[in-house]
Amino acid sequence: MQKAPVNAIYAQSGGVTSVINASACGVIETARRYQDHIGVVYAGFNGILGVLREELIDTHMETEQTIAALRQTPGGAFGSSRYVLRSPQRDPAAYERLIQVFKAHNIGYFFYNGGNGSADTCEKIASISQSMGYPIQAIHIPKTIDNDIVGTDCCPGFGSVAKYVATATRETGHDIASMASSSTKVFILEVMGRNAGWIAAASALAQQCDSEPPHIILFPEVPFDPDRFVQSVQQAVKQYGYCSVVASEGVCDANGRFLSASDDVDAAGDHQLGGVAPKLSQFIVSRTGLKTHYAVADYLQRAARHMASATDVEQAYQVGVHAVEAAINGVNGAMVSIVRDSDSPYQWHCQTIGLEGIATLERKLPPHFISQDGMHITDDAKRYLQPLIMGEDFGSYDEQGLPAYAKLRKVMVSKSLPPWEPLD
Repeated sequence: MQKAPVNAIYAQSGGVTSVINASACGVIETARRYQDHIGVVYAGFNGILGVLREELIDTHMETEQTIAALRQTPGGAFGSSRYVLRSPQRDPAAYERLIQVFKAHNIGYFFYNGGNGSADTCEKIASISQSMGYPIQAIHIPKTIDNDIVGTDCCPGFGSVAKYVATATRETGHDIASMASSSTKVFILEVMGRNAGWIAAASALAQQCDSEPPHIILFPEVPFDPDRFVQSVQQAVKQYGYCSVVASEGVCDANGRFLSASDDVDAAGDHQLGGVAPKLSQFIVSRTGLKTHYAVADYLQRAARHMASATDVEQAYQVGVHAVEAAINGVNGAMVSIVRDSDSPYQWHCQTIGLEGIATLERKLPPHFISQDGMHITDDAKRYLQPLIMGEDFGSYDEQGLPAYAKLRKVMVSKSLPPWEPLD
């Protein structure tokens, strides 16, 4: 006998991407097609904090056109959060609160869209639903520009950043090449990537021959050798007239210390990174006297929806679709995974895998993807990366000539529980 429909909560977690809202679109549109299973999809306002605070957006108050427009809208449309849910042993009150919210709003499905930390949260919620006697099906929807989640061929959000960085590398290469004879000789582009160099590696897709950028790539996986770096820069300038460098923000020295990190620490205990490019620039100038410029891509790389990969957009949408379909078929405590069937033609499909261990692991660039000198990538890496940046998905533009993005009403559900705030 078919159970009566129950409601669902969707929430976004961690740093956003240019395509995370495509996953939201996939969840909401698919849930609306399965109204015999799912009543209303609520969205946590500012991620899991919104769920705990009972700040829930009623997505059924949004039109079909608005939900469809999420597919081409960057950022986190419902707000995200880096709040880390402690273990049930350390903060049992938070889990009791979640169950209270679920009960108050007849929630039977929980879709959490984020990286490694949200996988851990999903696993905890799937577990406590059993121990606390409330049925909830928790599905993790992967997202991260860092491409470092294990168990999936790639992570939605990465392909578009890869396309942006490769494009920026090629375009700035044309710029510096035209000026190098009498001006700048070295250009450094700093990209994101704390412990894994996937984004920096993607810049190599810009290079069609050895004389083209990037000439040097610096990865977190390869200890920074200042003498070899300077020699490589000078060699590129001598051979090609200029040098293009792409550096991960997480580049470390031989002792594992970040070349650049602030004293600020986030909710996960990580030091804020950024600023390796100016440090490298000063280093080159002091050691060689070569005129150097740099740029820090920072939020630009992950917000650039105008440069999104069509492949990435479709994968982001489909992991949302698959999450809903898996949940209504009884799957719980799982992550949606992208499986690569072939490189050329590029073919892939979605499946679900268990969450155990996903949060504690981090997928770094494998050694066979890094060139022997440690400053570029191999053909194996290019074969992996190339399909992920393919295709364009520009979306629509307004009459002012700028991208037209979704504007949500964000109608909040009435609260029925006492106020709640997280522990310090």
